[in-house]
Amino acid sequence: MAFERGGIYLANFNPSKGTEPGKIRPCLVIQTDLLNDEDHPSTTVLPLTTRLIDDAAPLRLRIPARERLRQDSDVMVDQLRTIDNRRLQAEQLTKLTPGELVELETHLQIVLGLPE
Repeated sequence: MAFERGGIYLANFNPSKGTEPGKIRPCLVIQTDLLNDEDHPSTTVLPLTTRLIDDAAPLRLRIPARERLRQDSDVMVDQLRTIDNRRLQAEQLTKLTPGELVELETHLQIVLGLPE
């Protein structure tokens, strides 16, 4: 099962520890499609939350409800995780627009201290 970079899917984040997000929730695939297309056994994702925090960039990126993402959600940019693909459901809820993906990449550069 191949996932798509920029796609949002449901994932089971249980069990969680400490400040890690838990439960079944949407997550954004940020891993390169070079790995996704090769059926890599794990996928790097960012979880989403419906507990919205305004003006929280670069720690959050707001994604408006659309398609099968039923509520406005924030991508938790500081909660990067690589999870086993068995935690992910195959059906895509929605995907980021090209502009949202660029904005997310900027937030990731800041949070991870990567050069521009």
